[in-house]
Amino acid sequence: MKILQELQNEALQYETRRHFLKQCTTGLGMMALGSFLQSCGLGGSETATNEQVGNPLFPKIPQFPARAKSIIYIHMAGSPSQLELFDYKPELQKMNGQKCPQSFLEGKKFAFIRGVPSMLGPQANFKQNGQSGAWISDNLPHLQQVSDELTFLKAMYTDQFNHAPAQLLMHTGSARLGRPSIGSWVTYGLGSENQNLPGFVVLASGGNNPDAGKSVWGSGFLPSVYQGVQCRNQGDPVLYISDPEGINRNLRKSAIDAINDINKKQYEEFQDPETLARISQYEMAFRMQMTVPEVMNINTEPEYIHKMYGTEPGKASFANNCLLARKLVENGVRFVQLFDWGWDNHGGQAENSVIQGLQNKCRETDQPVAALLQDLQQRGLLDETLVVWGGEFGRTPMSENREGKETPFKGRDHHTEAFTVWMAGGGMKKGFSLGETDPIGYTGIKDRTSVYDLQATILHALGFNHEKFTYPFQGRDFRLTDVHGKVINQVFA
Repeated sequence: MKILQELQNEALQYETRRHFLKQCTTGLGMMALGSFLQSCGLGGSETATNEQVGNPLFPKIPQFPARAKSIIYIHMAGSPSQLELFDYKPELQKMNGQKCPQSFLEGKKFAFIRGVPSMLGPQANFKQNGQSGAWISDNLPHLQQVSDELTFLKAMYTDQFNHAPAQLLMHTGSARLGRPSIGSWVTYGLGSENQNLPGFVVLASGGNNPDAGKSVWGSGFLPSVYQGVQCRNQGDPVLYISDPEGINRNLRKSAIDAINDINKKQYEEFQDPETLARISQYEMAFRMQMTVPEVMNINTEPEYIHKMYGTEPGKASFANNCLLARKLVENGVRFVQLFDWGWDNHGGQAENSVIQGLQNKCRETDQPVAALLQDLQQRGLLDETLVVWGGEFGRTPMSENREGKETPFKGRDHHTEAFTVWMAGGGMKKGFSLGETDPIGYTGIKDRTSVYDLQATILHALGFNHEKFTYPFQGRDFRLTDVHGKVINQVFA
Protein backbone atom coordinates (compact mmCIF):
# COMPACT_ATOMS: atom_id res chain seq x y z
CA MET A 1 0.00 0.00 0.00
CA LYS A 2 2.88 2.35 0.79
CA ILE A 3 4.45 1.77 -2.62
CA LEU A 4 1.10 2.38 -4.34
CA GLN A 5 0.63 5.60 -2.40
CA GLU A 6 4.11 6.79 -3.42
CA LEU A 7 3.31 6.09 -7.09
CA GLN A 8 0.06 8.02 -6.81
CA ASN A 9 1.82 10.96 -5.16
CA GLU A 10 4.47 11.00 -7.87
CA ALA A 11 1.79 10.95 -10.60
CA LEU A 12 -0.01 13.86 -8.96
CA GLN A 13 3.21 15.89 -8.93
CA TYR A 14 3.24 15.75 -12.73
CA GLU A 15 -0.18 17.38 -12.84
CA THR A 16 0.62 20.36 -10.64
CA ARG A 17 1.05 23.93 -11.79
CA ARG A 18 4.65 23.83 -10.62
CA HIS A 19 5.41 20.90 -12.88
CA PHE A 20 3.67 22.60 -15.79
CA LEU A 21 5.80 25.71 -15.37
CA LYS A 22 8.98 23.65 -15.19
CA GLN A 23 8.19 21.52 -18.20
CA CYS A 24 6.48 24.03 -20.47
CA THR A 25 8.89 25.13 -23.20
CA THR A 26 7.78 28.71 -22.69
CA GLY A 27 7.69 28.39 -18.91
CA LEU A 28 9.81 29.92 -16.20
CA GLY A 29 12.89 27.82 -16.92
CA MET A 30 13.14 28.90 -20.56
CA MET A 31 12.15 32.45 -19.66
CA ALA A 32 15.01 32.64 -17.18
CA LEU A 33 17.43 31.12 -19.69
CA GLY A 34 16.24 33.51 -22.37
CA SER A 35 16.74 36.49 -20.08
CA PHE A 36 20.15 35.15 -19.11
CA LEU A 37 21.26 34.86 -22.74
CA GLN A 38 19.73 38.16 -23.76
CA SER A 39 21.53 40.00 -20.96
CA CYS A 40 24.78 38.57 -22.29
CA GLY A 41 24.16 39.97 -25.75
CA LEU A 42 22.68 36.76 -27.18
CA GLY A 43 19.06 37.83 -27.31
CA GLY A 44 17.08 39.97 -29.70
CA SER A 45 17.74 39.26 -33.36
CA GLU A 46 20.78 37.13 -32.62
CA THR A 47 20.48 33.39 -32.34
CA ALA A 48 22.46 31.51 -29.70
CA THR A 49 24.27 28.43 -30.98
CA ASN A 50 24.11 25.13 -29.13
CA GLU A 51 27.71 25.66 -28.13
CA GLN A 52 26.87 29.00 -26.54
CA VAL A 53 23.79 27.70 -24.71
CA GLY A 54 25.75 24.74 -23.35
CA ASN A 55 28.76 26.81 -22.29
CA PRO A 56 28.14 29.89 -20.11
CA LEU A 57 31.80 30.91 -20.52
CA PHE A 58 31.65 31.02 -24.31
CA PRO A 59 33.26 34.34 -25.46
CA LYS A 60 30.66 37.08 -25.84
CA ILE A 61 30.61 40.45 -27.55
CA PRO A 62 30.30 43.54 -25.30
CA GLN A 63 27.63 46.18 -25.80
CA PHE A 64 30.05 48.55 -27.57
CA PRO A 65 33.73 48.51 -28.65
CA ALA A 66 35.92 47.96 -25.61
CA ARG A 67 39.20 49.55 -24.64
CA ALA A 68 40.29 46.61 -22.50
CA LYS A 69 39.93 42.85 -22.89
CA SER A 70 40.94 41.80 -19.38
CA ILE A 71 41.35 43.14 -15.85
CA ILE A 72 44.03 42.69 -13.19
CA TYR A 73 42.58 44.10 -9.97
CA ILE A 74 45.13 44.46 -7.13
CA HIS A 75 43.40 45.00 -3.81
CA MET A 76 45.48 45.89 -0.75
CA ALA A 77 43.23 44.51 2.00
CA GLY A 78 43.21 46.74 5.06
CA SER A 79 43.72 49.92 3.04
CA PRO A 80 47.11 51.59 2.64
CA SER A 81 47.55 55.18 3.79
CA GLN A 82 47.31 57.54 0.82
CA LEU A 83 49.06 60.17 2.94
CA GLU A 84 52.27 58.12 3.03
CA LEU A 85 52.08 57.04 -0.62
CA PHE A 86 50.39 59.37 -3.12
CA ASP A 87 48.61 62.35 -1.54
CA TYR A 88 51.40 64.80 -0.67
CA LYS A 89 50.31 67.26 2.03
CA PRO A 90 53.03 69.62 3.30
CA GLU A 91 50.39 71.62 5.21
CA LEU A 92 49.60 68.52 7.23
CA GLN A 93 53.25 68.31 8.22
CA LYS A 94 53.02 71.81 9.70
CA MET A 95 50.10 70.65 11.87
CA ASN A 96 51.88 67.54 13.13
CA GLY A 97 51.20 67.02 16.85
CA GLN A 98 48.50 69.71 17.10
CA LYS A 99 45.06 68.84 18.39
CA CYS A 100 42.57 68.10 15.62
CA PRO A 101 40.19 71.03 14.93
CA GLN A 102 36.71 70.31 16.24
CA SER A 103 35.21 71.02 12.80
CA PHE A 104 36.79 67.80 11.49
CA LEU A 105 35.15 65.72 14.22
CA GLU A 106 31.60 67.08 14.53
CA GLY A 107 29.02 64.73 13.04
CA LYS A 108 31.67 62.29 11.81
CA LYS A 109 31.99 58.59 12.55
CA PHE A 110 35.31 56.80 12.92
CA ALA A 111 36.07 53.16 13.56
CA PHE A 112 38.32 53.75 16.60
CA ILE A 113 39.06 57.47 17.14
CA ARG A 114 37.45 58.85 20.28
CA GLY A 115 37.69 62.31 21.80
CA VAL A 116 40.14 64.75 20.21
CA PRO A 117 43.11 63.13 18.44
CA SER A 118 46.33 64.79 17.35
CA MET A 119 47.17 65.56 13.74
CA LEU A 120 49.80 63.31 12.16
CA GLY A 121 52.07 64.66 9.44
CA PRO A 122 53.21 62.50 6.50
CA GLN A 123 55.60 59.76 7.63
CA ALA A 124 57.41 59.58 4.29
CA ASN A 125 59.35 61.78 1.89
CA PHE A 126 57.76 62.69 -1.44
CA LYS A 127 59.08 63.76 -4.80
CA GLN A 128 57.65 64.40 -8.24
CA ASN A 129 58.35 61.80 -10.88
CA GLY A 130 58.42 61.44 -14.66
CA GLN A 131 57.11 63.89 -17.22
CA SER A 132 53.74 63.94 -15.45
CA GLY A 133 55.28 65.15 -12.20
CA ALA A 134 53.28 62.63 -10.16
CA TRP A 135 53.86 62.85 -6.41
CA ILE A 136 54.89 59.41 -5.11
CA SER A 137 56.63 58.76 -1.80
CA ASP A 138 59.99 57.09 -1.33
CA ASN A 139 58.10 54.07 0.03
CA LEU A 140 57.53 53.11 -3.64
CA PRO A 141 60.81 53.68 -5.51
CA HIS A 142 60.02 51.15 -8.26
CA LEU A 143 56.56 52.58 -8.92
CA GLN A 144 58.18 56.01 -9.20
CA GLN A 145 59.98 54.69 -12.30
CA VAL A 146 56.70 53.86 -14.08
CA SER A 147 54.71 56.86 -12.83
CA ASP A 148 53.95 58.04 -16.38
CA GLU A 149 51.87 54.89 -16.95
CA LEU A 150 49.54 55.65 -14.02
CA THR A 151 46.13 57.31 -13.85
CA PHE A 152 45.31 58.51 -10.33
CA LEU A 153 41.92 59.03 -8.70
CA LYS A 154 42.89 61.11 -5.67
CA ALA A 155 39.48 62.04 -4.29
CA MET A 156 37.83 58.65 -3.99
CA TYR A 157 35.24 58.22 -1.24
CA THR A 158 33.03 55.50 0.23
CA ASP A 159 30.31 55.26 2.89
CA GLN A 160 31.66 52.23 4.77
CA PHE A 161 34.35 52.55 7.46
CA ASN A 162 34.71 48.91 8.53
CA HIS A 163 36.74 46.46 6.48
CA ALA A 164 34.28 43.72 5.55
CA PRO A 165 31.38 45.98 4.47
CA ALA A 166 33.78 48.33 2.65
CA GLN A 167 35.41 45.43 0.79
CA LEU A 168 32.00 44.07 -0.16
CA LEU A 169 30.93 47.49 -1.40
CA MET A 170 34.11 47.90 -3.42
CA HIS A 171 33.86 44.49 -5.09
CA THR A 172 30.13 43.74 -5.22
CA GLY A 173 28.43 47.14 -5.17
CA SER A 174 26.72 46.37 -1.86
CA ALA A 175 27.89 46.36 1.76
CA ARG A 176 25.67 43.32 2.38
CA LEU A 177 26.30 39.72 1.45
CA GLY A 178 24.66 38.13 -1.57
CA ARG A 179 25.65 40.28 -4.55
CA PRO A 180 27.94 39.09 -7.36
CA SER A 181 31.51 40.33 -7.38
CA ILE A 182 32.79 42.55 -10.16
CA GLY A 183 34.86 39.66 -11.52
CA SER A 184 31.72 37.54 -11.75
CA TRP A 185 29.87 40.32 -13.56
CA VAL A 186 32.71 40.62 -16.07
CA THR A 187 32.87 36.90 -16.84
CA TYR A 188 29.07 36.78 -17.03
CA GLY A 189 29.14 39.54 -19.60
CA LEU A 190 32.19 38.54 -21.64
CA GLY A 191 32.83 34.85 -21.03
CA SER A 192 36.39 33.61 -21.34
CA GLU A 193 38.86 33.53 -24.22
CA ASN A 194 40.41 30.28 -22.96
CA GLN A 195 37.94 27.42 -22.47
CA ASN A 196 40.56 25.40 -20.60
CA LEU A 197 40.93 27.97 -17.81
CA PRO A 198 38.47 29.74 -15.50
CA GLY A 199 37.35 33.15 -16.67
CA PHE A 200 37.91 34.60 -13.18
CA VAL A 201 40.96 33.65 -11.10
CA VAL A 202 41.79 34.79 -7.54
CA LEU A 203 45.27 34.87 -5.99
CA ALA A 204 45.70 35.81 -2.32
CA SER A 205 48.83 36.66 -0.34
CA GLY A 206 49.75 38.09 3.05
CA GLY A 207 48.70 35.06 5.07
CA ASN A 208 44.95 35.73 5.18
CA ASN A 209 41.95 36.22 2.95
CA PRO A 210 40.23 39.64 3.01
CA ASP A 211 38.02 40.42 6.01
CA ALA A 212 34.89 39.96 3.88
CA GLY A 213 36.01 36.42 3.05
CA LYS A 214 35.38 34.66 -0.22
CA SER A 215 32.19 36.61 -0.81
CA VAL A 216 34.30 39.31 -2.48
CA TRP A 217 34.89 36.91 -5.36
CA GLY A 218 31.58 35.04 -5.13
CA SER A 219 28.96 34.92 -7.86
CA GLY A 220 26.01 35.90 -5.63
CA PHE A 221 22.78 35.33 -7.55
CA LEU A 222 24.59 34.79 -10.85
CA PRO A 223 25.13 31.16 -11.92
CA SER A 224 27.99 29.70 -9.88
CA VAL A 225 30.14 29.12 -12.97
CA TYR A 226 30.99 32.83 -12.80
CA GLN A 227 32.45 32.84 -9.29
CA GLY A 228 36.19 33.32 -8.85
CA VAL A 229 38.43 30.26 -8.71
CA GLN A 230 41.05 30.69 -6.01
CA CYS A 231 44.40 29.29 -7.06
CA ARG A 232 47.42 28.59 -4.87
CA ASN A 233 51.05 29.26 -5.72
CA GLN A 234 52.28 26.32 -3.64
CA GLY A 235 51.38 22.68 -4.25
CA ASP A 236 48.50 21.95 -6.61
CA PRO A 237 47.23 25.30 -7.99
CA VAL A 238 43.65 24.14 -7.37
CA LEU A 239 42.71 21.63 -4.67
CA TYR A 240 41.91 18.12 -5.93
CA ILE A 241 43.04 18.93 -9.47
CA SER A 242 45.35 15.90 -9.46
CA ASP A 243 43.89 12.44 -10.09
CA PRO A 244 43.34 10.46 -6.87
CA GLU A 245 45.61 7.51 -6.28
CA GLY A 246 44.50 4.57 -8.39
CA ILE A 247 42.40 6.72 -10.74
CA ASN A 248 43.78 7.50 -14.18
CA ARG A 249 42.70 10.28 -16.54
CA ASN A 250 40.56 8.04 -18.76
CA LEU A 251 38.61 6.70 -15.79
CA ARG A 252 38.00 10.22 -14.47
CA LYS A 253 36.78 11.31 -17.94
CA SER A 254 34.34 8.39 -18.01
CA ALA A 255 33.03 9.38 -14.57
CA ILE A 256 32.52 13.00 -15.67
CA ASP A 257 30.75 11.90 -18.86
CA ALA A 258 28.40 9.74 -16.82
CA ILE A 259 27.62 12.56 -14.38
CA ASN A 260 27.01 15.01 -17.21
CA ASP A 261 24.67 12.59 -18.98
CA ILE A 262 22.52 12.70 -15.84
CA ASN A 263 22.81 16.50 -15.68
CA LYS A 264 21.76 16.83 -19.33
CA LYS A 265 18.66 14.74 -18.69
CA GLN A 266 17.86 16.91 -15.70
CA TYR A 267 18.24 20.03 -17.83
CA GLU A 268 15.94 18.59 -20.50
CA GLU A 269 13.34 18.00 -17.81
CA PHE A 270 13.58 21.18 -15.73
CA GLN A 271 15.35 23.71 -18.03
CA ASP A 272 17.31 25.13 -15.09
CA PRO A 273 20.24 27.31 -16.33
CA GLU A 274 22.21 26.34 -13.21
CA THR A 275 22.34 22.80 -14.58
CA LEU A 276 24.18 24.11 -17.63
CA ALA A 277 26.63 25.81 -15.30
CA ARG A 278 27.18 22.52 -13.47
CA ILE A 279 27.85 20.66 -16.72
CA SER A 280 30.28 23.36 -17.83
CA GLN A 281 32.11 23.28 -14.49
CA TYR A 282 32.62 19.51 -14.61
CA GLU A 283 33.97 19.71 -18.14
CA MET A 284 36.21 22.66 -17.34
CA ALA A 285 37.56 20.94 -14.23
CA PHE A 286 38.67 18.05 -16.44
CA ARG A 287 40.34 20.35 -18.97
CA MET A 288 41.98 22.35 -16.19
CA GLN A 289 43.90 19.25 -15.13
CA MET A 290 46.08 19.68 -18.18
CA THR A 291 46.17 23.46 -18.57
CA VAL A 292 46.30 24.94 -15.07
CA PRO A 293 49.50 23.24 -13.84
CA GLU A 294 51.31 24.47 -16.96
CA VAL A 295 50.06 28.07 -16.78
CA MET A 296 50.58 28.28 -13.01
CA ASN A 297 54.18 27.05 -13.23
CA ILE A 298 56.60 29.98 -13.01
CA ASN A 299 59.70 27.77 -12.95
CA THR A 300 59.89 27.92 -16.75
CA GLU A 301 60.17 31.72 -16.79
CA PRO A 302 63.63 33.08 -17.73
CA GLU A 303 65.94 34.33 -15.02
CA TYR A 304 65.62 38.00 -16.02
CA ILE A 305 61.85 37.79 -15.39
CA HIS A 306 62.37 36.39 -11.90
CA LYS A 307 64.87 39.16 -11.22
CA MET A 308 62.44 41.78 -12.54
CA TYR A 309 59.58 40.65 -10.29
CA GLY A 310 61.64 39.44 -7.34
CA THR A 311 59.90 36.06 -7.51
CA GLU A 312 60.93 32.93 -5.62
CA PRO A 313 59.53 29.78 -7.29
CA GLY A 314 58.07 27.31 -4.82
CA LYS A 315 57.18 29.95 -2.24
CA ALA A 316 53.90 31.75 -1.61
CA SER A 317 54.37 35.47 -2.26
CA PHE A 318 52.77 38.55 -3.72
CA ALA A 319 55.59 38.74 -6.28
CA ASN A 320 54.77 35.24 -7.52
CA ASN A 321 51.10 36.24 -7.80
CA CYS A 322 51.95 39.27 -9.95
CA LEU A 323 53.89 37.09 -12.36
CA LEU A 324 51.04 34.57 -12.40
CA ALA A 325 48.60 37.40 -13.17
CA ARG A 326 50.60 38.24 -16.30
CA LYS A 327 50.69 34.58 -17.35
CA LEU A 328 46.94 34.22 -16.80
CA VAL A 329 45.86 37.24 -18.87
CA GLU A 330 48.40 36.22 -21.48
CA ASN A 331 46.53 32.92 -21.69
CA GLY A 332 43.09 34.47 -22.05
CA VAL A 333 41.80 34.69 -18.46
CA ARG A 334 39.33 37.56 -18.35
CA PHE A 335 39.59 38.77 -14.74
CA VAL A 336 42.49 38.21 -12.33
CA GLN A 337 42.00 39.37 -8.74
CA LEU A 338 45.02 39.79 -6.46
CA PHE A 339 44.36 40.26 -2.75
CA ASP A 340 47.22 41.14 -0.42
CA TRP A 341 46.39 41.20 3.28
CA GLY A 342 48.16 43.27 5.97
CA TRP A 343 47.64 46.95 5.09
CA ASP A 344 45.70 47.97 8.22
CA ASN A 345 48.14 50.43 9.81
CA HIS A 346 46.55 51.42 13.11
CA GLY A 347 49.80 51.72 15.09
CA GLY A 348 49.05 49.25 17.86
CA GLN A 349 52.38 47.56 17.19
CA ALA A 350 55.43 48.50 15.14
CA GLU A 351 54.42 45.88 12.60
CA ASN A 352 51.17 47.70 11.80
CA SER A 353 52.35 51.30 12.04
CA VAL A 354 52.45 53.74 9.12
CA ILE A 355 56.23 53.67 9.38
CA GLN A 356 57.62 50.16 9.84
CA GLY A 357 54.46 48.24 8.97
CA LEU A 358 53.64 50.23 5.84
CA GLN A 359 57.26 50.25 4.70
CA ASN A 360 57.46 46.47 5.03
CA LYS A 361 54.34 45.97 2.90
CA CYS A 362 55.67 48.40 0.31
CA ARG A 363 58.95 46.49 0.11
CA GLU A 364 56.99 43.29 -0.56
CA THR A 365 54.78 44.76 -3.27
CA ASP A 366 56.43 47.77 -4.93
CA GLN A 367 58.85 45.91 -7.19
CA PRO A 368 56.37 43.23 -8.36
CA VAL A 369 53.67 45.81 -9.22
CA ALA A 370 56.09 47.95 -11.23
CA ALA A 371 57.44 44.80 -12.91
CA LEU A 372 53.91 43.70 -13.83
CA LEU A 373 53.28 46.99 -15.64
CA GLN A 374 56.64 46.81 -17.43
CA ASP A 375 56.16 43.17 -18.37
CA LEU A 376 52.66 43.73 -19.74
CA GLN A 377 53.95 46.67 -21.74
CA GLN A 378 56.91 44.83 -23.26
CA ARG A 379 54.59 42.01 -24.36
CA GLY A 380 52.06 44.35 -25.94
CA LEU A 381 49.43 43.46 -23.34
CA LEU A 382 49.14 46.67 -21.31
CA ASP A 383 46.99 48.49 -23.88
CA GLU A 384 44.35 45.76 -23.67
CA THR A 385 44.71 44.98 -19.95
CA LEU A 386 43.33 47.34 -17.32
CA VAL A 387 45.30 47.21 -14.06
CA VAL A 388 43.54 48.62 -10.98
CA TRP A 389 45.24 49.20 -7.59
CA GLY A 390 43.67 50.31 -4.31
CA GLY A 391 42.16 49.52 -0.93
CA GLU A 392 38.63 49.70 0.46
CA PHE A 393 38.92 53.19 2.04
CA GLY A 394 41.57 55.70 3.15
CA ARG A 395 43.33 56.67 6.38
CA THR A 396 42.74 59.72 8.56
CA PRO A 397 45.09 62.72 8.68
CA MET A 398 44.77 62.42 12.46
CA SER A 399 46.74 59.99 14.57
CA GLU A 400 44.65 57.14 15.89
CA ASN A 401 43.75 57.39 19.57
CA ARG A 402 41.94 54.14 20.12
CA GLU A 403 39.31 54.62 22.83
CA GLY A 404 40.79 58.06 23.50
CA LYS A 405 44.36 56.81 24.10
CA GLU A 406 47.25 57.46 21.74
CA THR A 407 48.58 54.30 20.11
CA PRO A 408 52.14 53.20 21.02
CA PHE A 409 53.27 53.65 17.42
CA LYS A 410 52.22 56.04 14.70
CA GLY A 411 49.01 54.89 13.04
CA ARG A 412 45.92 56.15 11.25
CA ASP A 413 42.25 55.20 11.57
CA HIS A 414 39.89 54.16 8.77
CA HIS A 415 38.67 57.09 6.67
CA THR A 416 35.78 57.25 4.21
CA GLU A 417 36.18 60.82 2.98
CA ALA A 418 39.30 60.49 0.84
CA PHE A 419 41.58 57.82 -0.57
CA THR A 420 43.59 57.13 -3.71
CA VAL A 421 43.14 54.49 -6.40
CA TRP A 422 45.25 54.24 -9.52
CA MET A 423 44.75 52.51 -12.85
CA ALA A 424 47.04 51.75 -15.79
CA GLY A 425 46.64 50.45 -19.35
CA GLY A 426 43.26 49.56 -20.82
CA GLY A 427 42.68 52.90 -22.55
CA MET A 428 43.59 55.10 -19.57
CA LYS A 429 45.33 58.47 -19.92
CA LYS A 430 48.97 58.01 -19.07
CA GLY A 431 50.50 60.18 -16.38
CA PHE A 432 47.14 61.69 -15.43
CA SER A 433 45.67 62.63 -12.06
CA LEU A 434 42.02 63.40 -11.33
CA GLY A 435 40.67 64.71 -8.06
CA GLU A 436 42.04 66.87 -5.29
CA THR A 437 41.75 66.79 -1.51
CA ASP A 438 41.96 69.69 0.91
CA PRO A 439 45.37 70.87 2.21
CA ILE A 440 45.48 68.21 4.95
CA GLY A 441 43.97 65.35 2.92
CA TYR A 442 40.78 65.13 4.96
CA THR A 443 38.17 65.28 2.19
CA GLY A 444 37.88 65.70 -1.56
CA ILE A 445 37.34 69.24 -2.80
CA LYS A 446 37.51 68.69 -6.56
CA ASP A 447 36.44 65.88 -8.91
CA ARG A 448 35.35 63.49 -6.17
CA THR A 449 34.69 59.93 -7.36
CA SER A 450 32.80 57.16 -5.60
CA VAL A 451 33.23 53.41 -5.44
CA TYR A 452 30.29 53.11 -7.85
CA ASP A 453 31.97 55.51 -10.28
CA LEU A 454 35.05 53.29 -10.32
CA GLN A 455 32.92 50.21 -10.99
CA ALA A 456 31.05 51.98 -13.80
CA THR A 457 34.37 53.06 -15.32
CA ILE A 458 35.83 49.55 -15.25
CA LEU A 459 32.73 48.17 -16.97
CA HIS A 460 32.87 51.00 -19.52
CA ALA A 461 36.48 50.12 -20.35
CA LEU A 462 35.28 46.58 -21.10
CA GLY A 463 32.49 47.79 -23.40
CA PHE A 464 29.46 47.84 -21.06
CA ASN A 465 26.97 50.50 -20.14
CA HIS A 466 26.75 49.92 -16.40
CA GLU A 467 23.10 51.08 -16.34
CA LYS A 468 22.04 48.56 -19.00
CA PHE A 469 24.27 45.66 -17.96
CA THR A 470 21.80 43.77 -15.77
CA TYR A 471 20.67 40.37 -14.53
CA PRO A 472 17.06 39.52 -13.55
CA PHE A 473 16.68 38.28 -9.98
CA GLN A 474 13.68 38.12 -7.62
CA GLY A 475 11.46 40.24 -9.82
CA ARG A 476 13.76 43.04 -10.88
CA ASP A 477 16.89 43.71 -12.89
CA PHE A 478 20.03 44.06 -10.81
CA ARG A 479 23.30 45.66 -11.82
CA LEU A 480 26.74 45.99 -10.25
CA THR A 481 26.33 49.70 -9.52
CA ASP A 482 22.72 49.29 -8.30
CA VAL A 483 21.17 52.77 -8.69
CA HIS A 484 24.40 54.73 -8.44
CA GLY A 485 27.53 55.58 -10.36
CA LYS A 486 28.74 57.50 -13.37
CA VAL A 487 31.54 56.76 -15.80
CA ILE A 488 34.68 58.83 -15.11
CA ASN A 489 35.16 59.86 -18.72
CA GLN A 490 38.10 62.18 -17.90
CA VAL A 491 40.42 59.22 -17.32
CA PHE A 492 40.11 57.74 -20.80
CA ALA A 493 42.68 58.63 -23.46
